[in-house]
Amino acid sequence: MKRLVKHLQNNRVVVFDTGKFDDWCVYVVENNGSRKAHFDETYFSDLHTISYKYDNNKVYHDFVKIYEQTTKAIDPVVLTLIDEIVETYYQEDKLLVEQWFTVIYAGMIAEENKEKAILKKRVKRLGMHQVLILNIPAKEAARFSYGKKWRELDAIMKSIGF
Repeated sequence: MKRLVKHLQNNRVVVFDTGKFDDWCVYVVENNGSRKAHFDETYFSDLHTISYKYDNNKVYHDFVKIYEQTTKAIDPVVLTLIDEIVETYYQEDKLLVEQWFTVIYAGMIAEENKEKAILKKRVKRLGMHQVLILNIPAKEAARFSYGKKWRELDAIMKSIGF
């Protein structure tokens, strides 16, 4: 059931495949075929670290550009947008930014396709907002929604503007 999302410049690929819950698990696959489904905490942390090098909430605003165009399907236009965004980063950050923006994009597509999910891709935006705008630790932001009712999270998101 593996479906390609994107070939990355670091010779890895991002794919959807069967996971514990459904067929929308996002994996980063190495050249040797080994794969890993990364946790939100990992990319939240890496992007937070990278964000210190840039002005005016650049990483968050770039994420929002991707977020706004995310639907239920992989869109070549959004993949091109990710490539264009990556080119605006310092050389030493490009590979990681491309990987994590692609993983987050795929994660948002997965959320949009989950039948019983109410908040959909907005959950990823809340986490990114908490980490990149509010400076909440990545581990805390990644676990923020655990045990909370969707209406409580919805109210928090609406108060922030999304």
